[in-house]
Amino acid sequence: MGFAWGPGDILVYETLYKAKGASSSGSSLIHEVRKDEDIYSPILRKLFNESHHIFVGLQTVGEDVPSKNKKPQFVSISKNYRSVIRACMEELQQLVSILLAIELIWNLCEVLFIDAAPAGSLLLHLLDWVRLHKADVDEKTREVLQSESPAEHHNYWDVVVSYVLQGRVEEARQMLVKQANLHPAARGMFKLMDKLLSKMPFYNPRSTQTLTEFDVIWRHWHEEVDRCLQDNSFSSNQHLEFICKILLGDEDSLLECKDLLGTWYHFLVTRLLFCHPTVKPTDLHYYAQVHNVQNDKTIVSEPLDSILLASFEFDIHQVIKDCSIVLNNWWFVAHLTDLLDHCKLLQSHNLHFGSNLREFLLLEYASGLFTHHSLWQLAVDYFDHCPEFGRVYLELQIERVPLETERKALKVLRVCEERQMSEQVRSICKIMATRALRNNRLGSALSWSIRAKDAAFATLISERFLQDYSTRGTFSDLDLIDNLGPSMLLSNRLTFLGKYREFHRLYGQKHFSKAAKLLLSLMTAKIAPQSFWMTLLTDALPLLEQKEVISPHALSSCSKSAHQSLWDVLVV
Repeated sequence: MGFAWGPGDILVYETLYKAKGASSSGSSLIHEVRKDEDIYSPILRKLFNESHHIFVGLQTVGEDVPSKNKKPQFVSISKNYRSVIRACMEELQQLVSILLAIELIWNLCEVLFIDAAPAGSLLLHLLDWVRLHKADVDEKTREVLQSESPAEHHNYWDVVVSYVLQGRVEEARQMLVKQANLHPAARGMFKLMDKLLSKMPFYNPRSTQTLTEFDVIWRHWHEEVDRCLQDNSFSSNQHLEFICKILLGDEDSLLECKDLLGTWYHFLVTRLLFCHPTVKPTDLHYYAQVHNVQNDKTIVSEPLDSILLASFEFDIHQVIKDCSIVLNNWWFVAHLTDLLDHCKLLQSHNLHFGSNLREFLLLEYASGLFTHHSLWQLAVDYFDHCPEFGRVYLELQIERVPLETERKALKVLRVCEERQMSEQVRSICKIMATRALRNNRLGSALSWSIRAKDAAFATLISERFLQDYSTRGTFSDLDLIDNLGPSMLLSNRLTFLGKYREFHRLYGQKHFSKAAKLLLSLMTAKIAPQSFWMTLLTDALPLLEQKEVISPHALSSCSKSAHQSLWDVLVV
């Protein structure tokens, strides 16, 4: 079995085919395993274009800046990447689920790897992560509040409990007020719950409070909640008693909320909120495994779950590997890996062909972009920032860009010229010159051949110009020929074409003396094609009728050999 990467896909083929009853000369089969189809989706054009600008900006972050000062920049850049994803999500419908998963993973990687939130702050970031990706409670809230009697709505308590599970205690308190107003007799009980919720401590990283001090305050609050439960303060209201048990982190009560929590990672964060609010980053994997064992089931049931679990394990390479397998394109892993590499979070390990992981993924992503009719221009910058193999890939890929129009050819040519890719410049110009010549567009063909500095092709096209002149008696593309400048020195035939046109211009302006000198020079330089000699002779005859030209004064600056050459031509 063998395989080969193509532009955006992978081909697997059988190197040896044998089957029972089949002859040894069996046929080889080729299978297309995957294709980077998202590259061709117009829906993702915004994502590719916007993230390209962020990528280019990231490359300019100075290496001389201390790592501590770079961190806010990297966090800001990561947020920019996420904002691009979120912007796309607002416009897209069919790809929403995929983009949600991508942003979910990226957000967690930002919290754990890039921002590297410490204990205390970590839980706050994880709560924000869960809230951002668990928005169904807000939809339920709107439904409840829009009803005639919100406190009696069938989803009312689900909304209150969901707010508590996400640590959104202020919203939970506001909802409980509606229930308290509906039951004046139980107002004291609701007031006690409101007090417990309002006193629930949350770590503030901007305060002077230490983590130890926060832990002491949290434990006092936890003991107060436990006393309320033990003295049956909420025994007459099962909903408030259930909320009290959640605040204590009661495992059975949390398990009853699994439908409201929805996912294992939401359950994990809620459990940390009410049991381990000062969790350290290094302990996240332990609590994830404890949750797995206690619930007697395997977390990893979907690819997304394995990726998130690898993130909690701080196994960056496994995250990148799993995402490469699961996702339909290289966009996510290429940009995330590049950002992580700039944060110095990837251990540099070379692949079998010498490139590192960052460069490998960027090369694959950019190669896929090059298969698109317009996105290929974005790929150029990605290749530019791959120091080891980027130049080689660009040279190979640029030659495969179809040159449907001169405008596109000029874009490709500009890319090559800016990077001193002389071989590719000559190839593009020759292709366009050949195409123009085939369509009898001599001016365009000559322009391309000059740009390619192709003397042989310029000679061929110059002869075509001269043949057309001999046939029609006039030149085409006069603007081009009149403005050849130093380019006419590319070949003798092109020089002759430019100077012969200059002779006609001088003659037309009645500068007969200058025209005669130029004609003599063309005769003596021996750069005129033999088939054109008679034409030159014919051009010389009218000048002989002009006294100014044949007088000794007019020809005094010409060499003796030039006089003899003209005489020889006339005698013949």
